[in-house]
Amino acid sequence: MKLKPSAKMKRRYLLIRGGKKDIENAILDYIGILGWANSSPYFVGQKGKEWILAVNRKELDRVKASFAVYPEKIEVIKVSGTLRGIK
Repeated sequence: MKLKPSAKMKRRYLLIRGGKKDIENAILDYIGILGWANSSPYFVGQKGKEWILAVNRKELDRVKASFAVYPEKIEVIKVSGTLRGIK
């Protein structure tokens, strides 16, 4: 049984330059385990030295803020509503 479009989780895709472990630790350190569950991030793929990360649309600002306060350099290059927009 398919979900209605209104029931699907709306995601945003981030093109990020940084290490995978640094990205995970930045999110966990800043917004914690509950924030991790709410944002439900997952790595879609890798494009050279850059990662494509999918996050919940409502938690996008908190995830981006976690990269800003993390001591290691994590740069958000682009945010898109579709994977095609990232590639």
